[in-house]
Amino acid sequence: MASEEYDVVVLGGGTGGYVAAIRASQLGLKVAVVEKAKLGGTCLHSGCIPSKALLRSAEVYAQTRNSEEFGVETSDVTLNFSRVQERKTKIINQLYKGVQHLMKQGKISIYEGTGRILGPSIFSPMPGTISVEMNNGDDNIMLIPKNVVIATGSRPRTLPGLDVDNELILTSDQALELSELPKSMLIVGGGVIGIEWASMLSDFGVEITVLEYSDRILPTEDAEVSKEMQRVMKKKGIKIITGAKVLPETLSKDSQGVTIGAEHKGTTKTFTAEKLLQSVGRQANVEGIGLENTEIQIENGYIATNEFYQTKESHIYAIGDVIGGLQLAHVASHEGIVAVEHIANEQPLAINYANVSKCVYSSPEIASVGYTEDEARKLGYSIKTGKFSFKAIGKALVFGESDGFVKIVVDEITNDILGVHMIGPHVTDMISEAGLARVLDATPWEVAHTIHPHPSLSEAIGEAALAVEGKAIHS
Repeated sequence: MASEEYDVVVLGGGTGGYVAAIRASQLGLKVAVVEKAKLGGTCLHSGCIPSKALLRSAEVYAQTRNSEEFGVETSDVTLNFSRVQERKTKIINQLYKGVQHLMKQGKISIYEGTGRILGPSIFSPMPGTISVEMNNGDDNIMLIPKNVVIATGSRPRTLPGLDVDNELILTSDQALELSELPKSMLIVGGGVIGIEWASMLSDFGVEITVLEYSDRILPTEDAEVSKEMQRVMKKKGIKIITGAKVLPETLSKDSQGVTIGAEHKGTTKTFTAEKLLQSVGRQANVEGIGLENTEIQIENGYIATNEFYQTKESHIYAIGDVIGGLQLAHVASHEGIVAVEHIANEQPLAINYANVSKCVYSSPEIASVGYTEDEARKLGYSIKTGKFSFKAIGKALVFGESDGFVKIVVDEITNDILGVHMIGPHVTDMISEAGLARVLDATPWEVAHTIHPHPSLSEAIGEAALAVEGKAIHS
C-alpha cells in the first residue's frame, strides 16, 4: 500500500479547507487535501455561489418587469430558466478552475477520495494517519501527517418524517438543480436560507408561503430588521406564518403537489403547494471520518475545539461548519488560517466572533456585525441607538430601492459601537465599514466624521452615526 508523509493533511476541500491548505503552503509546509467530491465544497457548488447567481437572475427579472418605473418600456418579458441555470453553472465552473489553479500554484497535493482517520498504527504512534479510498478505484493510499485539519463541512438538516424525495420534498441542494420553476412553494423555515429562497422564488414569480416556528422570521437578526423584512416580503405578496409548528405526520402528496398541516395559534391549519422546501439549518459531517479512532469530543453534533481549533487530539484541528458556531464561508476561511498559523507557531490572534459580519442576500439585503439591541441589553450594557432610513438617501431613490434602514447600537458609557444592523439596497457590500469600526472600537463620532461620498448608499451609515446623538442632518 502506497503512503506519503505531509506536514498537514486537510480533510475536506471546501472554502475553509482549501484556504487552510493555501495558507499552510505559504508558510512552507508540505500540504495535501483530501476531497471526496469537488474542490470548493458546498459554498462553491451547492451553496453561496449558485444561490447568489440565481438571486441575481431573479433580481434582474423583477427589475425588468418593473422597468417602466425607470422610464424603460418593455413588452413580452419572459424568463428562460434553463439559461438562468446555464449562467449559474458557468460561474461555478470558472471559479472551480480558479481553485484548481491555486492548488497547483501552491504545490498542494490533491487526493480525490474519501478520507478516514485511523488510530495508532505502524504508520504513527498517534491517531491521525489518513486512509484514502480513491474515487477512481485505485488502492487505498495512506497519508501520514504531522497535523490534520478536519474541514468536512455540513449538509442540510431535515425534519423527521419529511424525507427528501428529490421531486416534491426538497432541500436547498435539490432546489438549486430545478429544471423548471414550480408555480408555488412551501418553505419550512424562515431563517437566512429560507428567506433568501423566498425572496428569490418570489422575484421569479413563484407563489411563496413561509412557515417559521419562531415568533419572527430571521430570529438571530435585530428585531427591528426582522420586522422590516417581514413587512417588505408581505408587500411583495409572500405569505409568512410565524409561530407555526409543522406536523410531518400530516404530509400528503398527489399529482397536484404537497399538503401539510401546522399548529398555529392553537389550531391546525393546512397548507398546499406544488413543492416543499425544507430550510431548517445544517448538520455537521462528522460521520464516517474515523473520529471514533481518536479522543476527539463531539458536543451537540459538532466537533469541540479550543480558540485555535485544536481538538482534544492536539495535532488534529477542526474548522468551519463541522465545529458549529457561525456556519459561514468567510468564517471557515479565517478559522482555517488561524489553525494552520497555530500549527506553524505563528502566534495568530483568536477570532472575535462579535466582529464577524453576517449577510442575507435577499431583496432587500440584510447585513450586520456585533450585537443586536436585545443581545446588548442581555449582556448588561446600557445602550443608545441611532437609526436612519434609506428613504432619505438620494442614491437609494435613484436605484428605486428605498426600503430599509441602518441602525447602530452603542455603549452609552464608553460610546463604543456594539453593533451595526442594515436592511436595504446593497448593504452586504457596505457592512465591512461597520466591521472595521468594530475591530477598531470606533465611536459614532469617528464614523460620522468619516466623509461619505454623495450620492452614495453609505451616507446612511454616517447619518445613523449622527442620529445616535440626535444630530442626523437629513431627518
